[in-house]
Amino acid sequence: MTPTPDTAAHSTKTSNDALDQIFRQGRTYSAWLPKRVPVEMLREAYELARMGPTSANSNPARFVFLESEAAKARLLPALAPLNVEKTKAAPVTVIVAWDTEFYEKLPQLFPHADMRSHFVGKQAVIDETAFRNGSLQGAYFILAARALGLDCGPMSGFDAAKVNAEFFPTVNGKPTFCAIWAMGTRASFIPQSAAGV
Repeated sequence: MTPTPDTAAHSTKTSNDALDQIFRQGRTYSAWLPKRVPVEMLREAYELARMGPTSANSNPARFVFLESEAAKARLLPALAPLNVEKTKAAPVTVIVAWDTEFYEKLPQLFPHADMRSHFVGKQAVIDETAFRNGSLQGAYFILAARALGLDCGPMSGFDAAKVNAEFFPTVNGKPTFCAIWAMGTRASFIPQSAAGV
């Protein structure tokens, strides 16, 4: 049968091995192998994650990558105590934030309709849309990183005001969560529960 445009647009099912790696066998890690994560791999994960769907193609997420000891030291005072040591040991920690003026880029990202006017001057709508879709993009990044062979450790235990003051004092960013991207070790592995959560 010759594919029609409609049928050709549908993807085939992803392999079970890929689904295992991304979902079924994926875990939250808190201990890491002492291996540097190549910048090229982080860039590839970002390029995949940014293609995930967001409302009106808003793409409000902004990512700050911390690799050096000095860079991570700026984040440590904002972290909950349980998150400090694993962040210090991690090859890469990423701050997932959202841009409070994301709508200014909508004429480029969503050129076929005037979506910018739906947000200008409407702070509650801006904040809700940016937080929701920025968090979604952070999740896409986790899945992309897993697909490339990295392990992840998302963290919400941090003082958002301190992160904002340190990393976004003059730009329009607000942190959503922090995460570690690395090669995980099972030294502190927590098995998935029978319920799968």
